[in-house]
Amino acid sequence: MSKYVVEFIGTFFLVLTVGLTLLGGKTPGFEPIAIGSVLAVMIFAGGHVSGGHYNPGVTLGVLLRGKLPMNDAVMYWVAQVVAGVVAAFVAMAFFPAATSPASPTPVQGLLGEFIFSFALVYVVLNVATAKGTDGNSFYGWAIGTTVLVGAYAVGGVTGGAFNSAVAIGASLMGLLSWGNIWIYLVANLLGGAAAAYVFKYAHPGE
Repeated sequence: MSKYVVEFIGTFFLVLTVGLTLLGGKTPGFEPIAIGSVLAVMIFAGGHVSGGHYNPGVTLGVLLRGKLPMNDAVMYWVAQVVAGVVAAFVAMAFFPAATSPASPTPVQGLLGEFIFSFALVYVVLNVATAKGTDGNSFYGWAIGTTVLVGAYAVGGVTGGAFNSAVAIGASLMGLLSWGNIWIYLVANLLGGAAAAYVFKYAHPGE
């Protein structure tokens, strides 16, 4: 049960930070730094307990990588989505929901969200599950920085979710359009799956 609690806490603070920085609008241009940083510190805080996924796409990638049993994966997904929903309502207790959600075209949304969901899960698998990087001390910052880079690169177009739980929470907060939720779910999960198979191809001994 502790693993699921940790997944809830980490995802909660990630989505809450997304909501408070973007809805508050007090630090324009610096939101990705706060979001990438909170992801990094939550991974350092909970990675030794749950793996520090905080993202359904990461959980899918680790499942396909063979490092997580299916029953844990399902419970991780539940904890992540519930955390995203709770965090959205907490954020809206501080600030009203946005009225102008990001509205990428399907091509922009699928391509941008897939590319950086892939990059995120690819980095997770290589720095947190590979034998060659076992016991390293940088994995949290590597993962958090990947989100930071993705948010700066395509966040202005797609909204920069790279995470189904974030996408659900952001849609509740009006930051993303509910009509586009399928884009974020599909791109995140396909990116995670693709990264897992690329990892397995590149690491046949694992």
